[in-house]
Amino acid sequence: MKKTLLLFLLAFSVLLNLSAQDKLKMIFVGDIMGHGPQIESAAIEANKLYDYSPCFQYIAPLLAQADLAIGNLELTLPGKPPYTGYPTFKSPDELPLALRAAGFDLLVTANNHSNDGGLIGVQNTIKTIEKNGFYQTGTFIDSAHRAALYPLIVYKGNFKLAFLNYTYGTNGIPTPKPAVVNLIDEKAIKADIEAAKAHKPDAIITVVHWGDEYQLAENEKQRALAQKMLTWGSTMVIGAHPCGATHQKLSTPRTQWQYPQWPGGVFHGQFYFCSNQNLYGYWFDGRN
Repeated sequence: MKKTLLLFLLAFSVLLNLSAQDKLKMIFVGDIMGHGPQIESAAIEANKLYDYSPCFQYIAPLLAQADLAIGNLELTLPGKPPYTGYPTFKSPDELPLALRAAGFDLLVTANNHSNDGGLIGVQNTIKTIEKNGFYQTGTFIDSAHRAALYPLIVYKGNFKLAFLNYTYGTNGIPTPKPAVVNLIDEKAIKADIEAAKAHKPDAIITVVHWGDEYQLAENEKQRALAQKMLTWGSTMVIGAHPCGATHQKLSTPRTQWQYPQWPGGVFHGQFYFCSNQNLYGYWFDGRN
């Protein structure tokens, strides 16, 4: 049975197989952040409760176009005040509720702000995301949690997908034990791709938090690592972090995959989704 995977990076879409009988549409969104103005705008009842749903009311129809909506959650959910924006992002637990209602299905959490909330931030972020019905990967309660749930396997329709997630660093904040944050390490990534291949998925999707902020082109290190990940077996590489939309690239089709007509895709930068959204639903689109 032939299959098609459609990718949407908001305004950007790629048709990977034109002759498919089965289709899967995915949208990738990044970075979802929680700056001070967003927290203040979501506050109700003297800052004891928060409602983020107005922020995403105009985004929901876009997410509804996809079968699977994946977001990079670049903040922590410590579960209690104080809630803060830059430089340490700590947001209320109500945020994932609004994201789920808007149509997100999967949140990746390995990024340079993963450790902003300390151990409780890492662990409560995972628990709160899972409680709200999301798939999640990139950070873990402990090594046993990672061993049990990584790579993340997602079944959608007739598709079986493997998701991997890594970050270049955590802003110099060490990962508090026993939590685990996936860092970019070539040996580990190669091993994880091999582990993913053992599940015989239709696609291995590697989401990487990397690159130079506010730059609209990837750097040489990104290009080199992306090519290695494709060579090792990743079907596509999705990038986050630059706070702007860099270009997309399709590599030469590979023959070792179950559906060799799928080319490998490299998407170096998603747009900066949630910088200064407020209750009026303002958002800036970094498309060029």
